[in-house]
Amino acid sequence: MTEDDPQAAIDAQGEQRQADLDDRIFEHSAGDDQEGIPFVGAGPGDPKLLTVAGRELLADADLVVHAGSLVNSELLEAYCAHAELVNSVGKDLEELIPLMRDAYEDGRSVVRLHSGDPAIYGAALEQMDALEYEGVPTYFVPGVTSAFAASATLRTQLTLNEVANHVAFTRPQGKTLSEDDDHISEFVGMGDVTTCIYLGTHAVRDTMDRLLTDGHDSETPVAVIYHASWPDEDVIVGTIGDIAEKVEDAGYRASALVIIGDAVVGAGYERSYLYGDWATRGSGTDAE
Repeated sequence: MTEDDPQAAIDAQGEQRQADLDDRIFEHSAGDDQEGIPFVGAGPGDPKLLTVAGRELLADADLVVHAGSLVNSELLEAYCAHAELVNSVGKDLEELIPLMRDAYEDGRSVVRLHSGDPAIYGAALEQMDALEYEGVPTYFVPGVTSAFAASATLRTQLTLNEVANHVAFTRPQGKTLSEDDDHISEFVGMGDVTTCIYLGTHAVRDTMDRLLTDGHDSETPVAVIYHASWPDEDVIVGTIGDIAEKVEDAGYRASALVIIGDAVVGAGYERSYLYGDWATRGSGTDAE
């Protein structure tokens, strides 16, 4: 990697993947012990929601490069106090890649700790590609994404028979997403989709206004879960018509997940075929 152009490394690794799949895909499964730098999902916030695999890797780490305040400080204290901690916030690839590469080549155990699951809006692959280009192997260790923590808090499912057959993970238009690439209105318009909006707390008003302009039912349920699973978690429940005012009154501008759809209230669903005939199963057909 040329230190002034990490994009060259990213492009090279992408071209290589297009030409030939990595052999490690067929040799390893998630959770396997592997060689290299693991990109670990720290989970949504509560340290107990870190996976066992993630905890074990952190226990052996000499250097943990973490996602700053997006990772609960209690998790860092509980599992990383023995390691050197480096906050990645404010550091670009030109700084992060040599930092992790040099530590790994010096024989140190390095963990890259992302919030939630690094596969969801984690910007992990660009770091991994740059490291792989430098000859440093990497791999993913899944984490619990905030949508799942929010679902648990709401005591509902993101999918419900005859109510929500699909789940969309998305984000609103802004600096990194153009208006044409914002499909929130389309997802909501499908009717049976639970739409989970990441990185959109600051845009709740704009998002709801656009949904209303597009003719969506103002009574469609919406939940905004701030800091899902953190000690200061807060849940705001409303509708497309009133949720923006409620969020503004609470003063939240970041770190909340927005969920739109009837699954928010968990009502109106049909019994699943999975447990059909559950009442008579195993009772026999000749019982008196």
